[in-house]
Amino acid sequence: MTENPEMHKFETGKLKLKITLAADRNAVDPVVQSVMELVREVHCDAEKYDAIELALTEALANAVVHGAKADPSKIVECDVVSNEDKSILIVVRDPGDGFDPGQIPNPLGGESVYSDHGRGIFLINQLMDEVKFLKNGTEIHMIKK
Repeated sequence: MTENPEMHKFETGKLKLKITLAADRNAVDPVVQSVMELVREVHCDAEKYDAIELALTEALANAVVHGAKADPSKIVECDVVSNEDKSILIVVRDPGDGFDPGQIPNPLGGESVYSDHGRGIFLINQLMDEVKFLKNGTEIHMIKK
């Protein structure tokens, strides 16, 4: 994380929440609700809650469905850190093989417009202030300031 100054400031932040969940679609919503309780406690800007909630839901759903292949014997991890200026860093990790986010087609153009998937990463990038994919795409770092 030290390569990016924005993410570096979270290294001294306090870990507020560390969750592991079985790679089961039904486990996503309870985790999102737990994280959002924490976000509402530490993040002062209520107008950003919906963006954080949707981005987290998409990231966890992608980790469960694509990373862990919806195999409940596999584990997905979610860490939430805040820093002194109330910014939130959410990290989601999955046990998958990873992917190249640059190879995901833009859902707003070409044949992708008609696809029934592929919008999650686009949404996450639109909703969060900073998004980084690490460890071959098996880990996503999302910051909301």
